[in-house]
Amino acid sequence: MALNDITLGQYYPADSVVHRLDPRVKIVLLIVLIVAIFVAGNLLAYAPVIAFLALVTYLSKVPVKMMVKGIKPLRFILILTFVLNLFFLQGETPLLNLGFAVITKEALITAVHYSLRLVLLVMISSLLTLTTPPIVLTDGLERLLSPLRVIHFPAHEMAMMMSIALRFIPTLLEEADKIMKAQTARGADFESGNLIARAKAMVPLLVPLFVSAFRRAGDLAMAMEARCYHGGEGRTRLRVLKCERRDYIACAAVAALLALVILCGKVY
Repeated sequence: MALNDITLGQYYPADSVVHRLDPRVKIVLLIVLIVAIFVAGNLLAYAPVIAFLALVTYLSKVPVKMMVKGIKPLRFILILTFVLNLFFLQGETPLLNLGFAVITKEALITAVHYSLRLVLLVMISSLLTLTTPPIVLTDGLERLLSPLRVIHFPAHEMAMMMSIALRFIPTLLEEADKIMKAQTARGADFESGNLIARAKAMVPLLVPLFVSAFRRAGDLAMAMEARCYHGGEGRTRLRVLKCERRDYIACAAVAALLALVILCGKVY
């Protein structure tokens, strides 16, 4: 697995209607889409979600190859999820008798169901970060969490921490890639051997990566203190968030999608 296969936290600059959506709307719609995925009771109910995801990907101008690449780091989890559900779930309609196990129709449907759910969750979550700059995402999160200030919830600090975490994912991946290439040039082997051997080979990579991460965190804290950062109180913004017509259309489309998913789950 190449480290650049991880797309979560990366931003793909483009001039599209999805990029121009209000970040608050995109966060809320992401939550609604996740709910739609979890309420899908059968494979037919996933069809509207897949069609909607394909349409949004086309409108966002994000390359399909980049969306698919984000699934590659999860291929082991996907295979494990599929195999466990396929061989260990009981059903009433046998499809194939392997001697040591019987594959049933119900087990096959369940295996596809959970594997597809995981793929859709990853792709939809990646689409949010690919179409929203970290600073804009921070503003959206802060505005959504601002009503919780009445109970003294640190909305700005929470949004800032989440944004910094997302922002540091590509940075740490780039740092890890540099360390891996440097150690490979010195004779380190990260590819050969079994799973345990590969895990042991990653130890020399993790130690300098953690040291680099703590150093970057310290530098960031010192830079924020040097600029007299004291939270979001009294802070002004260059771009004032305001919902426009396209945001309301997107909300209506996702609401219709949720209703369609629920309907498909009940019909079939």
